Amino acid sequence: MDGLIINNDVRIRSHIVDTYKGHHQEVCGLKWSASGQQLASGGNDNLLHIWDRSTASSNSPTQWLHKLEDHTAAVKALAWCPFQGNLLASGGGGGDRCIKFWNTHTGACLNSVDTGSQVCALLWNKNERELLSSHGFTQNQLTLWKYPSMVKMAELTGHTSRVLFMAQSPDGCTVASAAGDETLRFWNVFGNPEASKPAPKTTREPFANVNRIR
Repeated sequence: MDGLIINNDVRIRSHIVDTYKGHHQEVCGLKWSASGQQLASGGNDNLLHIWDRSTASSNSPTQWLHKLEDHTAAVKALAWCPFQGNLLASGGGGGDRCIKFWNTHTGACLNSVDTGSQVCALLWNKNERELLSSHGFTQNQLTLWKYPSMVKMAELTGHTSRVLFMAQSPDGCTVASAAGDETLRFWNVFGNPEASKPAPKTTREPFANVNRIR
């Protein structure tokens, strides 16, 4: 309720290493960048903050790097892009319904797409330039988007309540979704990565290493 974010290092006795104060209501989304240098936080106050660890301090609350006020509902869904370190996707609640893309170095909003329903979670494909979003009322669906065109590629339905969380398998192919209907569903949504496909077998001809006589 105090809107405070506390970063703990549980390996040390004085475990509070950073405090981040900027939200006025509950913090409902938190995500570290892959480098661990930047932290994105979303709140019920419709705010999205970007924090940078280089300015963090354990003695006093850290000042945000960017305070982003474009969403018009709570910001729960956050996902850092795996192929562009300073690209963040965020999703707004039922009064907003938008996925927004941010350059976290400059704080610029690069694109905004109205999805038609609350955005509960976001997940990037590790192997292709695709983004998966999960939603609430009315369809409780998962939607696959092509990035950066944001052309809708597929809609996956089956959940009967809002899809609150998604997790990706280590190979990046399968996504597990958890919803308010108390079910887990597994989706082969991202397909097989090219890197994991076995190379075509080549059968060597007998005496292939012997020069042919023409």
